[in-house]
Amino acid sequence: MHPVVELTRRLVAIASENPPGNHYAECVALLEAELERLDLKPRRITEDILEASVGEGDQPLYFHGHYDVVPAQDRSQFEPYIEGDRLYGRGTADMKGGLAAMIHAMVALRDAPGRVVLHLVPDEETGGARGSRLLENLDGIGMLTTEPTSGVVWNANRGAISMRVTTRGKAAHVGLAHTGVNAFERMVTLVNRLQDLRDEIDSILLIGGTIESGANFNVVPDTCTMTLDRRPNPDESVEEEKRRLLELLEGADVEIFQEAPSAASPDDGPVAEALAEAVADIEGERPRFEMCPGLLETRWYAQRGIPAYAYGPGALEVAHQADEHVEIPRLLRAVEIYARTARSVFR
Repeated sequence: MHPVVELTRRLVAIASENPPGNHYAECVALLEAELERLDLKPRRITEDILEASVGEGDQPLYFHGHYDVVPAQDRSQFEPYIEGDRLYGRGTADMKGGLAAMIHAMVALRDAPGRVVLHLVPDEETGGARGSRLLENLDGIGMLTTEPTSGVVWNANRGAISMRVTTRGKAAHVGLAHTGVNAFERMVTLVNRLQDLRDEIDSILLIGGTIESGANFNVVPDTCTMTLDRRPNPDESVEEEKRRLLELLEGADVEIFQEAPSAASPDDGPVAEALAEAVADIEGERPRFEMCPGLLETRWYAQRGIPAYAYGPGALEVAHQADEHVEIPRLLRAVEIYARTARSVFR
Protein backbone atom coordinates (compact mmCIF):
# COMPACT_ATOMS: atom_id res chain seq x y z
CA MET A 1 0.00 0.00 0.00
CA HIS A 2 1.31 3.47 -0.87
CA PRO A 3 2.52 5.25 2.29
CA VAL A 4 0.16 8.20 1.73
CA VAL A 5 -2.81 5.83 1.52
CA GLU A 6 -1.60 3.87 4.53
CA LEU A 7 -1.19 7.02 6.64
CA THR A 8 -4.66 8.19 5.61
CA ARG A 9 -6.10 4.82 6.54
CA ARG A 10 -4.46 4.89 9.98
CA LEU A 11 -5.70 8.43 10.65
CA VAL A 12 -9.24 7.63 9.57
CA ALA A 13 -9.31 4.70 12.01
CA ILE A 14 -9.02 7.22 14.89
CA ALA A 15 -12.46 8.63 15.69
CA SER A 16 -11.37 12.24 16.27
CA GLU A 17 -14.95 13.51 16.17
CA ASN A 18 -15.68 17.15 16.90
CA PRO A 19 -17.88 17.87 18.69
CA PRO A 20 -17.04 16.83 21.32
CA GLY A 21 -13.31 16.52 20.52
CA ASN A 22 -12.71 12.79 20.93
CA HIS A 23 -9.34 11.05 20.62
CA TYR A 24 -7.28 14.16 19.92
CA ALA A 25 -4.36 12.84 21.98
CA GLU A 26 -4.34 9.58 20.03
CA CYS A 27 -4.41 11.40 16.70
CA VAL A 28 -1.62 13.81 17.70
CA ALA A 29 0.50 10.89 18.88
CA LEU A 30 0.14 9.11 15.56
CA LEU A 31 0.96 12.26 13.57
CA GLU A 32 3.92 13.08 15.80
CA ALA A 33 5.31 9.57 15.43
CA GLU A 34 4.91 9.70 11.66
CA LEU A 35 6.66 13.07 11.43
CA GLU A 36 9.50 11.75 13.56
CA ARG A 37 9.76 8.61 11.43
CA LEU A 38 10.07 10.81 8.34
CA ASP A 39 12.74 12.93 10.11
CA LEU A 40 10.58 16.07 9.99
CA LYS A 41 11.40 16.93 13.61
CA PRO A 42 7.96 17.89 14.94
CA ARG A 43 7.37 20.09 17.95
CA ARG A 44 4.22 20.65 19.96
CA ILE A 45 2.96 24.22 20.05
CA THR A 46 0.30 23.03 22.49
CA GLU A 47 -0.67 19.52 23.49
CA ASP A 48 -3.04 19.46 20.48
CA ILE A 49 -1.07 21.42 17.83
CA LEU A 50 1.93 20.11 15.91
CA GLU A 51 4.44 22.07 13.87
CA ALA A 52 7.20 20.85 11.56
CA SER A 53 9.36 22.66 9.03
CA VAL A 54 11.85 22.05 6.24
CA GLY A 55 14.25 24.44 4.51
CA GLU A 56 15.52 27.82 5.57
CA GLY A 57 14.22 31.37 5.34
CA ASP A 58 12.52 34.15 7.26
CA GLN A 59 9.30 34.18 5.20
CA PRO A 60 7.85 30.66 5.09
CA LEU A 61 5.12 29.13 3.03
CA TYR A 62 2.66 27.54 5.44
CA PHE A 63 1.03 24.16 4.92
CA HIS A 64 -1.97 23.75 7.21
CA GLY A 65 -4.53 21.11 8.03
CA HIS A 66 -6.93 19.91 10.72
CA TYR A 67 -7.31 16.38 12.03
CA ASP A 68 -10.73 16.66 13.67
CA VAL A 69 -13.73 15.34 11.77
CA VAL A 70 -17.48 15.82 12.00
CA PRO A 71 -19.34 13.07 13.89
CA ALA A 72 -19.95 9.93 11.89
CA GLN A 73 -23.37 8.71 10.85
CA ASP A 74 -22.22 5.17 11.67
CA ARG A 75 -19.28 3.72 13.63
CA SER A 76 -18.25 1.69 10.58
CA GLN A 77 -16.99 4.94 9.03
CA PHE A 78 -13.95 4.54 11.26
CA GLU A 79 -13.18 1.22 9.59
CA PRO A 80 -11.59 2.50 6.34
CA TYR A 81 -11.67 0.30 3.27
CA ILE A 82 -10.66 0.48 -0.37
CA GLU A 83 -13.10 -0.21 -3.17
CA GLY A 84 -11.83 0.28 -6.69
CA ASP A 85 -9.71 3.43 -6.73
CA ARG A 86 -11.42 4.99 -3.71
CA LEU A 87 -10.58 4.98 -0.01
CA TYR A 88 -13.73 5.21 2.11
CA GLY A 89 -14.15 6.44 5.69
CA ARG A 90 -14.87 9.48 7.84
CA GLY A 91 -12.21 12.10 7.17
CA THR A 92 -10.83 10.65 3.93
CA ALA A 93 -11.97 13.79 2.08
CA ASP A 94 -12.15 16.25 4.99
CA MET A 95 -9.26 16.16 5.49
CA LYS A 96 -7.06 13.34 6.71
CA GLY A 97 -6.21 12.33 3.16
CA GLY A 98 -5.01 15.85 2.46
CA LEU A 99 -2.98 15.84 5.70
CA ALA A 100 -1.18 12.69 4.60
CA ALA A 101 -0.48 14.26 1.20
CA MET A 102 0.94 17.44 2.76
CA ILE A 103 3.14 15.47 5.16
CA HIS A 104 4.67 13.53 2.29
CA ALA A 105 5.05 16.73 0.26
CA MET A 106 7.15 18.04 3.15
CA VAL A 107 9.47 15.06 2.71
CA ALA A 108 9.89 15.96 -0.96
CA LEU A 109 10.69 19.57 0.00
CA ARG A 110 13.67 18.92 2.27
CA ASP A 111 15.97 20.48 -0.30
CA ALA A 112 13.59 23.29 -1.31
CA PRO A 113 15.16 26.76 -1.70
CA GLY A 114 12.93 28.21 1.02
CA ARG A 115 11.18 27.36 4.27
CA VAL A 116 7.91 25.43 4.50
CA VAL A 117 6.12 25.22 7.86
CA LEU A 118 3.43 22.62 8.52
CA HIS A 119 0.71 23.18 11.13
CA LEU A 120 -1.57 20.30 12.18
CA VAL A 121 -4.45 21.46 14.36
CA PRO A 122 -7.75 20.30 15.90
CA ASP A 123 -11.09 22.06 16.36
CA GLU A 124 -11.61 23.35 12.82
CA GLU A 125 -15.13 21.96 12.77
CA THR A 126 -16.12 24.08 15.79
CA GLY A 127 -14.27 27.36 15.26
CA GLY A 128 -10.67 26.69 16.27
CA ALA A 129 -10.69 27.35 20.03
CA ARG A 130 -8.12 24.59 20.71
CA GLY A 131 -6.56 24.91 17.29
CA SER A 132 -5.81 27.72 14.86
CA ARG A 133 -7.00 30.44 17.23
CA LEU A 134 -3.87 29.69 19.29
CA LEU A 135 -1.36 30.11 16.45
CA GLU A 136 0.88 33.12 17.06
CA ASN A 137 3.57 35.06 15.21
CA LEU A 138 2.32 34.09 11.78
CA ASP A 139 4.36 35.88 9.12
CA GLY A 140 4.96 34.36 5.71
CA ILE A 141 4.57 34.56 1.96
CA GLY A 142 1.47 32.41 1.80
CA MET A 143 -0.58 29.52 3.15
CA LEU A 144 -2.15 26.40 1.68
CA THR A 145 -4.72 24.20 3.36
CA THR A 146 -6.08 20.94 2.06
CA GLU A 147 -9.86 21.26 2.32
CA PRO A 148 -11.96 19.14 -0.07
CA THR A 149 -12.40 21.73 -2.83
CA SER A 150 -13.65 19.50 -5.67
CA GLY A 151 -10.89 20.65 -8.02
CA VAL A 152 -11.24 24.42 -7.54
CA VAL A 153 -9.21 26.79 -5.38
CA TRP A 154 -10.95 28.64 -2.57
CA ASN A 155 -9.42 32.07 -2.09
CA ALA A 156 -12.24 33.61 -0.06
CA ASN A 157 -14.72 32.59 2.59
CA ARG A 158 -17.84 33.92 4.22
CA GLY A 159 -17.83 35.09 7.81
CA ALA A 160 -19.75 33.30 10.53
CA ILE A 161 -22.08 34.26 13.37
CA SER A 162 -23.34 31.14 15.11
CA MET A 163 -25.85 31.52 17.93
CA ARG A 164 -27.79 29.49 20.40
CA VAL A 165 -31.13 31.19 21.10
CA THR A 166 -33.38 30.36 24.07
CA THR A 167 -36.91 31.57 24.76
CA ARG A 168 -38.47 31.06 28.16
CA GLY A 169 -42.04 30.56 29.36
CA LYS A 170 -43.90 28.83 32.16
CA ALA A 171 -44.62 25.11 32.38
CA ALA A 172 -48.16 23.82 32.91
CA HIS A 173 -50.06 20.57 32.45
CA VAL A 174 -51.88 20.38 29.13
CA GLY A 175 -55.20 20.39 30.98
CA LEU A 176 -54.26 23.80 32.42
CA ALA A 177 -52.45 25.08 29.37
CA HIS A 178 -54.04 28.51 29.76
CA THR A 179 -52.01 29.01 32.97
CA GLY A 180 -48.69 28.40 31.24
CA VAL A 181 -46.56 30.42 28.83
CA ASN A 182 -45.46 28.52 25.74
CA ALA A 183 -41.75 29.07 25.05
CA PHE A 184 -42.03 27.27 21.71
CA GLU A 185 -44.68 29.72 20.47
CA ARG A 186 -42.40 32.57 21.50
CA MET A 187 -39.68 30.97 19.39
CA VAL A 188 -42.07 30.72 16.43
CA THR A 189 -42.53 34.50 16.59
CA LEU A 190 -38.77 34.96 16.38
CA VAL A 191 -38.51 32.46 13.52
CA ASN A 192 -41.03 34.47 11.51
CA ARG A 193 -38.88 37.58 11.91
CA LEU A 194 -35.77 35.65 10.93
CA GLN A 195 -37.44 34.25 7.82
CA ASP A 196 -38.15 37.80 6.66
CA LEU A 197 -34.46 38.63 7.09
CA ARG A 198 -33.42 35.48 5.25
CA ASP A 199 -35.60 36.45 2.30
CA GLU A 200 -33.91 39.89 2.12
CA ILE A 201 -30.27 38.82 2.03
CA ASP A 202 -28.11 37.34 -0.73
CA SER A 203 -25.96 35.28 1.64
CA ILE A 204 -26.81 32.54 4.14
CA LEU A 205 -28.97 32.28 7.25
CA LEU A 206 -29.70 28.78 8.56
CA ILE A 207 -32.55 28.76 11.08
CA GLY A 208 -33.00 25.85 13.49
CA GLY A 209 -30.00 23.68 12.71
CA THR A 210 -30.74 22.14 16.08
CA ILE A 211 -33.84 22.72 18.19
CA GLU A 212 -35.01 21.45 21.58
CA SER A 213 -38.18 22.30 23.45
CA GLY A 214 -40.17 21.17 26.44
CA ALA A 215 -40.18 18.23 28.84
CA ASN A 216 -43.03 16.07 27.49
CA PHE A 217 -45.86 16.00 24.95
CA ASN A 218 -48.45 16.93 27.57
CA VAL A 219 -46.59 19.82 29.22
CA VAL A 220 -46.50 23.44 28.09
CA PRO A 221 -42.81 23.97 27.24
CA ASP A 222 -41.06 26.42 29.55
CA THR A 223 -37.93 26.61 27.38
CA CYS A 224 -37.14 26.36 23.71
CA THR A 225 -33.61 26.47 22.30
CA MET A 226 -32.47 26.54 18.70
CA THR A 227 -29.35 27.46 16.75
CA LEU A 228 -28.84 30.06 14.05
CA ASP A 229 -25.95 30.10 11.62
CA ARG A 230 -25.43 33.35 9.70
CA ARG A 231 -22.74 33.37 6.99
CA PRO A 232 -22.17 36.91 5.65
CA ASN A 233 -20.44 37.45 2.31
CA PRO A 234 -17.03 39.20 2.25
CA ASP A 235 -18.74 42.49 1.29
CA GLU A 236 -20.99 42.34 4.37
CA SER A 237 -19.99 43.52 7.84
CA VAL A 238 -20.03 40.78 10.47
CA GLU A 239 -20.63 43.40 13.17
CA GLU A 240 -23.59 44.92 11.31
CA GLU A 241 -25.13 41.52 10.62
CA LYS A 242 -24.73 40.54 14.26
CA ARG A 243 -26.46 43.76 15.32
CA ARG A 244 -29.41 43.01 13.00
CA LEU A 245 -29.79 39.52 14.43
CA LEU A 246 -29.68 40.70 18.03
CA GLU A 247 -32.38 43.30 17.32
CA LEU A 248 -34.65 40.61 15.88
CA LEU A 249 -33.98 38.34 18.85
CA GLU A 250 -34.79 40.92 21.52
CA GLY A 251 -36.35 39.26 24.55
CA ALA A 252 -34.56 35.94 24.06
CA ASP A 253 -31.36 34.68 25.68
CA VAL A 254 -28.59 34.61 23.08
CA GLU A 255 -25.26 32.79 23.27
CA ILE A 256 -22.81 33.52 20.44
CA PHE A 257 -20.60 30.45 20.22
CA GLN A 258 -18.82 31.27 16.97
CA GLU A 259 -17.95 34.61 15.42
CA ALA A 260 -15.45 34.96 12.61
CA PRO A 261 -14.77 37.50 9.87
CA SER A 262 -14.85 36.79 6.18
CA ALA A 263 -11.53 36.73 4.34
CA ALA A 264 -10.25 36.98 0.79
CA SER A 265 -6.89 36.65 -0.95
CA PRO A 266 -5.97 37.71 -4.50
CA ASP A 267 -6.36 35.20 -7.30
CA ASP A 268 -3.35 36.55 -9.18
CA GLY A 269 -0.55 36.79 -6.60
CA PRO A 270 2.62 34.67 -6.57
CA VAL A 271 1.23 31.87 -4.40
CA ALA A 272 -2.07 31.79 -6.30
CA GLU A 273 -0.22 31.58 -9.62
CA ALA A 274 2.15 28.89 -8.37
CA LEU A 275 -0.75 26.77 -7.13
CA ALA A 276 -2.80 27.25 -10.29
CA GLU A 277 0.15 26.33 -12.51
CA ALA A 278 0.92 23.23 -10.46
CA VAL A 279 -2.70 22.06 -10.64
CA ALA A 280 -2.82 22.74 -14.39
CA ASP A 281 0.40 20.82 -15.02
CA ILE A 282 -0.61 17.79 -12.98
CA GLU A 283 -4.40 17.65 -13.39
CA GLY A 284 -4.47 18.98 -16.96
CA GLU A 285 -6.74 21.95 -16.34
CA ARG A 286 -6.22 25.30 -14.65
CA PRO A 287 -8.47 25.55 -11.58
CA ARG A 288 -11.10 28.22 -11.02
CA PHE A 289 -10.82 30.48 -7.98
CA GLU A 290 -14.03 30.62 -5.96
CA MET A 291 -15.43 31.64 -2.60
CA CYS A 292 -15.81 28.77 -0.16
CA PRO A 293 -19.47 28.15 0.73
CA GLY A 294 -18.51 27.93 4.40
CA LEU A 295 -15.90 29.10 6.88
CA LEU A 296 -12.19 28.47 6.23
CA GLU A 297 -9.03 28.22 8.31
CA THR A 298 -7.43 30.48 5.70
CA ARG A 299 -8.93 33.39 7.64
CA TRP A 300 -6.39 33.03 10.47
CA TYR A 301 -3.61 33.76 7.98
CA ALA A 302 -5.40 36.20 5.65
CA GLN A 303 -6.32 38.49 8.55
CA ARG A 304 -2.56 38.80 9.18
CA GLY A 305 -1.92 39.79 5.58
CA ILE A 306 -0.77 36.34 4.44
CA PRO A 307 -2.34 35.23 1.12
CA ALA A 308 -4.14 31.99 1.94
CA TYR A 309 -5.71 29.32 -0.28
CA ALA A 310 -7.50 26.00 0.02
CA TYR A 311 -7.01 23.16 -2.43
CA GLY A 312 -7.40 19.50 -1.59
CA PRO A 313 -7.79 16.08 -3.17
CA GLY A 314 -11.24 15.48 -1.69
CA ALA A 315 -14.66 16.44 -3.03
CA LEU A 316 -16.96 18.71 -1.04
CA GLU A 317 -19.95 16.73 -2.30
CA VAL A 318 -18.98 13.67 -0.25
CA ALA A 319 -17.40 15.37 2.78
CA HIS A 320 -19.49 14.80 5.93
CA GLN A 321 -21.56 12.20 4.05
CA ALA A 322 -22.13 8.56 4.95
CA ASP A 323 -20.14 7.48 1.85
CA GLU A 324 -17.25 9.92 2.38
CA HIS A 325 -14.25 8.91 0.28
CA VAL A 326 -11.24 10.18 -1.59
CA GLU A 327 -10.05 9.06 -5.00
CA ILE A 328 -6.64 7.49 -4.48
CA PRO A 329 -5.07 8.75 -7.75
CA ARG A 330 -6.08 12.32 -6.90
CA LEU A 331 -4.76 11.86 -3.36
CA LEU A 332 -1.35 10.81 -4.67
CA ARG A 333 -1.24 13.62 -7.23
CA ALA A 334 -1.91 16.12 -4.44
CA VAL A 335 1.52 15.33 -3.00
CA GLU A 336 3.17 16.56 -6.18
CA ILE A 337 0.86 19.58 -6.45
CA TYR A 338 1.83 20.81 -2.98
CA ALA A 339 5.52 20.15 -3.52
CA ARG A 340 5.56 21.78 -6.94
CA THR A 341 3.67 24.82 -5.65
CA ALA A 342 6.25 25.38 -2.91
CA ARG A 343 9.20 24.98 -5.28
CA SER A 344 7.64 27.45 -7.71
CA VAL A 345 6.98 30.02 -4.96
CA PHE A 346 10.62 29.95 -3.90
CA ARG A 347 11.98 29.89 -7.46
